[in-house]
Amino acid sequence: MSAAPQVPGPPSCAITRRIPPVAVTLLVASLMWIASAAVPAWRLEVPGRELATLALVLLAGAVGLAGLRAFRLARTTSNPLRPDRASSLVTAGIYRHTRNPMYVALAIALLAWVVWLGHALALAGVAAFVGWMNRFQVAAEERALHALFGEEFERYCREVPRWL
Repeated sequence: MSAAPQVPGPPSCAITRRIPPVAVTLLVASLMWIASAAVPAWRLEVPGRELATLALVLLAGAVGLAGLRAFRLARTTSNPLRPDRASSLVTAGIYRHTRNPMYVALAIALLAWVVWLGHALALAGVAAFVGWMNRFQVAAEERALHALFGEEFERYCREVPRWL
């Protein structure tokens, strides 16, 4: 059996993994709003802002729901705080294109918030979200899934990107 996939993060992310990803998203969105209000000179004029925001929100919803649907069809947990309870490795549907569609959906929702705010500094929030999720949430999930599914999970990691 080959070695576990290399994932960033400390050996135990139990404390940070207890923060639900939606809570991280809301915190980042709040910080993006505060930053945009604090530095009004960095505002951007976004043509079609309302339509672009709506399109991104709809895309985020579709991606997130596709991820949840695939978990339901596989009859496994979608609880991001308990990846060790997964009963199967989901690789069908949207999981053929990304290993983390629900987190991709949250990132797209934050991107919609950037467009709505029309502020260059808010874009840093999306990068911060992805960095946080990689370091704390995804790394812990990948360790748990490797422990459960071994080589099958390693092969899946080689074939499907973490994000997009």
